[in-house]
Amino acid sequence: MTDPARLLLPAATRSAVPIRLISADNWAAEERKLPPAQRAWARAQGFAAAPLALLPLPGDQGGMSAVLVGAPRPEADPFSLGRLVWLLPAGRYRFEGESEGQELAALGWLLEAYGYDPFRPVKQAKAALVCPAGIDRGRLLRIAAAVYGVRDLVNTPANLLGPAELERAVKTVARPHRGRVRVTTGARLARQFPLIQVVGQASPRAPRLIDLTWGSPRHPRVTLVGKGVCFDSGGLDLKPAAGMALMKKDMGGAATVLGLARLIMEEKLPLRLRVLIPAVENAVSGNAFRPGDVFRTRKGLTVEIGNTDAEGRLILCEALALADEEKPDLLINMATLTGAARVALGPDLPPFYTDDEELAAAVARHAMAENDPLWRLPLWRPYDALYDSPLADMNNNGTSGFAGSIQAALFLRRFVDRARSFIHFDLFAWVPKARPGRPLGAEAQALRALFALLAERYGKRVAGKRRSRHN
Repeated sequence: MTDPARLLLPAATRSAVPIRLISADNWAAEERKLPPAQRAWARAQGFAAAPLALLPLPGDQGGMSAVLVGAPRPEADPFSLGRLVWLLPAGRYRFEGESEGQELAALGWLLEAYGYDPFRPVKQAKAALVCPAGIDRGRLLRIAAAVYGVRDLVNTPANLLGPAELERAVKTVARPHRGRVRVTTGARLARQFPLIQVVGQASPRAPRLIDLTWGSPRHPRVTLVGKGVCFDSGGLDLKPAAGMALMKKDMGGAATVLGLARLIMEEKLPLRLRVLIPAVENAVSGNAFRPGDVFRTRKGLTVEIGNTDAEGRLILCEALALADEEKPDLLINMATLTGAARVALGPDLPPFYTDDEELAAAVARHAMAENDPLWRLPLWRPYDALYDSPLADMNNNGTSGFAGSIQAALFLRRFVDRARSFIHFDLFAWVPKARPGRPLGAEAQALRALFALLAERYGKRVAGKRRSRHN
């Protein structure tokens, strides 16, 4: 298991090799400043300061006196320097000089080094970075640990992570902070949250609603709702094999809200936090729910089942209705909800939906500053009519193949009336092709942007805050 504290050392650490960033444009001038022996060495190695090219400079005692690194291009991912955790030989390093991008570079270093290793050993990074001066090392380590935790949950195969195991994960996160966890199952679940029971009843792994609370009731109420479909077969509207291949990640929303809750509690933000996770497995058996069935929700609205593979919105609407009853200051929903979001924006850019203009602007600003990409899409109300049903108040499957992510967001919006602000994120929670700071596999999308927003909004300044190079 990767230990982020081993990879990001305290700022007071001594005997670290300087990392000197050199751009191709100024390499000729920098080369002339080198001592003759090092200049000859650089020429012999053919170093030209290409992005992330390395040139260790020999020291008088035979070790490295410094390492020259080709600076990433201005438009490069702010996590690009994180790749150095693999490119540099074993040792301790520090960035030379001052740069507004060093905090993101250090975080990218930590996030790049993650590996999922329960089943076979994975490569361990050997290069450690000294935390840049003026940056809160503890905060970066907590963020990295929260992201690792989300990735671990989403990467876990479904045979090892069902609703009961997800419940245990919530309790593990809550316990050190004295969070209270209540779980509703069985007859009480069927009575109070009927659609959670309906979606999960075909599996031998019992469905449940997991309810975590923490903090003083005197503080602003922030509620996080996360989709916890531990595996999605599609139900009777069975997915094809290719569509099921990554469905262990269909609890990515639950994992992400749990990671966000962990950060909130560790930072002791002045919130009254609530986390609601409807946890189910959407399976097939003789008692599976069917297309054409009609059910009454906790809110009282009736829903006709148009497609059993549109199950995420069914369990989420019950959790959102419960959350809405106590009129939270902010209600955040996170879910791996639609393939349509990927068609529209691809795997790297999750859409979000809100009617709150101030909140939308703040989310976009923090997404840019934290290198945690997000993009707002509209809650286009005329599409509400696409959910009309001749039998019930609404159908869970829209009548059009267009704007599927917007349609799903509108479905959920019908179950929120009292919350002061509501925002929904349609996540992918997966990296199909490795990028800087984002290895192949599970990803904690929107977590860092939301944590920065909550810390800013509710009165706790985020240490070491800086603007992105893209601002």
